[in-house]
Amino acid sequence: MKHFSISVIAGDGIGPEVMREGLKVVEAAEKLHGGVRFSYESYGWGCDYYLKNGMMMPKDGLDQIRDSDVILFGAVGAPEVPDHVSVWELILPIRRTFQQYVNLRPVKLLKGLESPLRHKTHDDLDFLVVRENTEGEYSNIGGRLHEGTPYELAIQNNVFTKFGTKRILEYAYTLANKKQKKNMTIATKSNAINFAMPFWDEIAKEIAGHHPEIETNIYHIDALAAYFISKPEEFDIVVGSNLFGDILTDLGAAIVGGLGLAPSGNINPDFHYPSMFEPIHGSAPDIAGKGIANPIGQIWSVAMMMDHLGLTVLSELIIQSIEEVLQEGLVRTPDLGGYSSTVEVGEAIVHKFKHLSQFV
Repeated sequence: MKHFSISVIAGDGIGPEVMREGLKVVEAAEKLHGGVRFSYESYGWGCDYYLKNGMMMPKDGLDQIRDSDVILFGAVGAPEVPDHVSVWELILPIRRTFQQYVNLRPVKLLKGLESPLRHKTHDDLDFLVVRENTEGEYSNIGGRLHEGTPYELAIQNNVFTKFGTKRILEYAYTLANKKQKKNMTIATKSNAINFAMPFWDEIAKEIAGHHPEIETNIYHIDALAAYFISKPEEFDIVVGSNLFGDILTDLGAAIVGGLGLAPSGNINPDFHYPSMFEPIHGSAPDIAGKGIANPIGQIWSVAMMMDHLGLTVLSELIIQSIEEVLQEGLVRTPDLGGYSSTVEVGEAIVHKFKHLSQFV
């Protein structure tokens, strides 16, 4: 019997609504497959906690979740709390303290959906974006000077270390071999960012040299963004810095149906700390409480969690269940042109998952 512990942080806005549907899939997986057991503990951290306590999580919050196998996260953010507080005091400390240096996001056109790029097929739109998650352009180094005067200035420093750059690139190539992908695309902007990006490129070429079996292309970020639209079928694995990866993954989500569908993993590949899995859609306060949020991003994040834990069959069954529900077209939330509720979509996927599990 395999046992895995999950720390659940539903967070804000639609986070608790989609998390409930994600946990239904986890519970169904445990009931249908007797060789695995999941236990989870929920933590009510987020903006409501901040408004009551002046902090996004307790001072010992990281210690409370440190020993779990994985973390399932919903969403963070509320109009009453500045984004730089909610993000920098909850998500980023988890990512950095637990060395979740890989942010992994699949860009996959699910069967049953049409892309805004309708001339492309489901096989054309199916690649992975690997984003460096702990340094780069989002490093917490800089400051402001002469605040409140005409001379006020702000400095935000980008930080690229050889250690951090090498490990994210090496992970990307390892992933390419694991997934039997033969094409690697590396994002840069060395023609304009003239210190950090040439440094990144040098290390990229060094690591690429260790993997001659994989075709490697290095593109400037502006051209690469355009190629996501004009020729997405050329990509297998895309790897970029923190900022470039952030931009590319949201663009990738847009071309396969929208942010409401997109999952992500914040991964510590060494399993020294728990990894965290979350949808990328945010807290969407405008629809919170209406019961119409799309739970697919959260449920797909559960599938990524299963894959990370070595439960590949369960991961594949969850994705197949999502696709078959979408292909039937009977149950869809408003963002996909339907009239169904969050609960109805979640229950349809769970029902499909139970049905498909009979044949495994």
